[in-house]
Amino acid sequence: MPVQNWYLGIQAWNVLALDGSNWQRIDLFDFQRDIEQITDEGLITICRGCHKLQSLCASGCSNITDAILNALGQNCPRLRILEVARCSQLTDVGFTTLARNCHELEKMDLEECVQITDSTLIQLSIHCPRLQVLSLSHCELITDDGIRHLGNGACAHDQLEVIELDNCPLITDASLEHLKSCHSLERIELYDCQQITRAGIKRLRTHLPNIKVHAYFAPVTPPPSVGGSRQRFCRCCIIL
Repeated sequence: MPVQNWYLGIQAWNVLALDGSNWQRIDLFDFQRDIEQITDEGLITICRGCHKLQSLCASGCSNITDAILNALGQNCPRLRILEVARCSQLTDVGFTTLARNCHELEKMDLEECVQITDSTLIQLSIHCPRLQVLSLSHCELITDDGIRHLGNGACAHDQLEVIELDNCPLITDASLEHLKSCHSLERIELYDCQQITRAGIKRLRTHLPNIKVHAYFAPVTPPPSVGGSRQRFCRCCIIL
């Protein structure tokens, strides 16, 4: 049944009036016009009725809180994919409950979950051995210590394939050292990480020669413009 058929209002979704017990995927992308008005109440009701839920996309639902993560942890143990980018009210407390109960998590998009710290990474490293893709872009409180725990975690050696760390200002080359034993790592995003250096990336590639590292380093002295046009730099550069 498409999402539209059970979307019965922002404040209260009578999902239990329908047969939601077999739903495995919920994507709220279709409701972009109203997505910032979605609150905990309806999503909690959905979680309580969807025990087979494997994928939830709630990115952009800026009003949801840790109550959603608690509801997922308590009711949806099969959850594999969670996308909550730009959900800035979510904290370590909610992700702790989630990680301790949803051990099948494989993909998490936490971009701009600005309150999370290394504590979330510690919990994921302990309880989520299947984690393959993790986006932490714009999570500005993440430090090298959190990446160290992740690099030593249950998912590190054989599962972790992609990690995105764009705009994480506290990340340094030490984080790259912590990831060098992640033999399945295929791609790392490091745009606007001011403390990452070319030398650090080069050292990482000696251990992971096939990894794609996406980063950008501004020139020390901007080159003069030619013909009055400003030089543009592509954000898709691959540092070799």
